[in-house]
Amino acid sequence: MAASYNGVPLPADGCVIEFKKGRFIIPDNPIIPYIEGDGTGRDIWRASVRVVDSAVEQAYLGKRRMIWYEVFAGEKAKDLFGTWLPDDTVSAFRDLRIGIKGPLTTPVGGGIRSLNVALRQILDLYACVRPVKYYKGIPSPVKHPERMNMVIFRENTEDVYSGIEWKEGTPEVRKLIDFLNNVMLAGKNKQVHADSGIGIKPISITGTKRLVRMAIEYALMHHLPSVTLVHKGNIMKYTEGAFREWGYEVATQEFRSETVTERESWIVGNMDSNPAITVEENAHLIEPGMEHAPEDFRQSIYAEVRRTLDTIYATHGRGQWKKKLLVNDRIADSIFQQIVTRADEYSVLATPNLNGDYISDACAAQVGGLGIAPGANIGAGHAIFEATHGTAPKYADKDVINPGSVILSAVMMLQHMGWMEAARLVEDSMEQTIEQKRVTYDFERLMEGATKLRTSEFATAIIENMMATTSSRR
Repeated sequence: MAASYNGVPLPADGCVIEFKKGRFIIPDNPIIPYIEGDGTGRDIWRASVRVVDSAVEQAYLGKRRMIWYEVFAGEKAKDLFGTWLPDDTVSAFRDLRIGIKGPLTTPVGGGIRSLNVALRQILDLYACVRPVKYYKGIPSPVKHPERMNMVIFRENTEDVYSGIEWKEGTPEVRKLIDFLNNVMLAGKNKQVHADSGIGIKPISITGTKRLVRMAIEYALMHHLPSVTLVHKGNIMKYTEGAFREWGYEVATQEFRSETVTERESWIVGNMDSNPAITVEENAHLIEPGMEHAPEDFRQSIYAEVRRTLDTIYATHGRGQWKKKLLVNDRIADSIFQQIVTRADEYSVLATPNLNGDYISDACAAQVGGLGIAPGANIGAGHAIFEATHGTAPKYADKDVINPGSVILSAVMMLQHMGWMEAARLVEDSMEQTIEQKRVTYDFERLMEGATKLRTSEFATAIIENMMATTSSRR
């Protein structure tokens, strides 16, 4: 543990969060590293920290408090230290365990690599966790936004975000294309165009299983009904298809007594409905069109039915499966339709990296957009909470942007620390403020009779509602 990072001493009045035997040990005065962010990050951080400090003060009456410690990345780090992501900043997050950050600049098409992705990969923050829920009063483009209440677990270190790619026309990419075309694809009816850029999409057993494991543990802890594996395995069979298979292995091998897969629920449910049903009849119910299938396929389905009943009917049959966590899977393009038409059928999604990026934004669009979409990057013993939107530089320092994304990310941080009273106070007061139609311009323009507030004024309104709530309870 260093005494200072980036030349800034650790606060003398704070204590460091520890991680022992798989659990965080949170002192009453934890040192929390933060990056205020680029562009609008400065405004939203100033607003957010006021809200969080007020909630902690009111929830614990001074017995607990955050000890904030600024670390640097992005434009501010470049100006101060000549680098976009100082090693000391990474070390501070590693040593201090739990932190929070605003949005950081990432140029498109060249220049620096994503600082957000770099932090995730360097610290192995393998799960991007994004809860998406409706708060009363938020304007929405869908008829029933209240149906949206799910948590997305997005794998955070692999897939196309691994940063393994080569630019078109370079000697390296020409060498790779030559290898692919003349060795790996020799004799096949496939060729890579010579003028291609190439990116590699790794998806591993390790990355998949630890992500799905975290999603299942979360669902069980919060008594949620299902975990859905989202993939494009019908096309990318050995990457996203493997994600699906490895995800099911976690469910059936590590959480056997607590889970049931969707196909298992059909097989066991058919047996419950008709104890005299034959294996063949059961198989035809779960796999329509069996009469036209090849014999080896039919035999494989019969074997699946027998194996399922022999293995789990004693523990999952006679209706017991209805009390288990349901683990199912959906094709990625299908889930985009279903989160609009029947979002209430899903509670936890576990996804590869790219799918999770798209899906979390599509879900957020139904319940207020990225302006209030929180996120967390979580690994083994480390967590960084963050705004999920960009820096919007044209609005920088104008005190107009919705700070909700960072505020709700702080709620996630408080929950992760076990400070539930403060987390509820922030969340409830923010929802109350929105219901009162006291909102920033992004919501005001969509709400009839709303009062437009500046970023700082929105924070003040939330704090006023907090104080009114706590005063009424005392």
